[in-house]
Amino acid sequence: MGVPFKQIVVYLDGSESSMTAIMYGIKLAKEHDAKLTAVYVINTRALSELVKAGIFVAIERDEYQKDLQQDADRYLRHAARLASQKMVAIETVKLEGAVHMVMKDLLKAQKADLLVLGGITDIRSRREELASETDRMMRTSPCPVLVVRDDDDIWLEFEA
Repeated sequence: MGVPFKQIVVYLDGSESSMTAIMYGIKLAKEHDAKLTAVYVINTRALSELVKAGIFVAIERDEYQKDLQQDADRYLRHAARLASQKMVAIETVKLEGAVHMVMKDLLKAQKADLLVLGGITDIRSRREELASETDRMMRTSPCPVLVVRDDDDIWLEFEA
């Protein structure tokens, strides 16, 4: 049997669980000598919906989007530093749009073998479940999905 993973994509959203996912993705990439890509998607679709609903005015949306751009850059730099510590090459990608749709397109374009996601937060209602971008990515991914639980053991192992 050949190498199971040649192209691993990790989705980052700034949560602690996505940081655990990038650590696990780095570990997998090193073990399988796979190409690793970290992706942060700025959810411009959600921002537009906030404007439509009257929650944000356009100028607030623009300011918030700028903050999200800076957050994306910060988390992608952190992922690159983590990969560098383990001597693993990583490509970082920042995109905008509806998260699950943008990710699906990227996974197809990169011919990804595996999508790595951070653990899913507790969902309190069916509506939240349907709106969860992580859940949508799991259901629509064109490749296998690995959900990494936010586990202290992964952090400890990574830092060892």
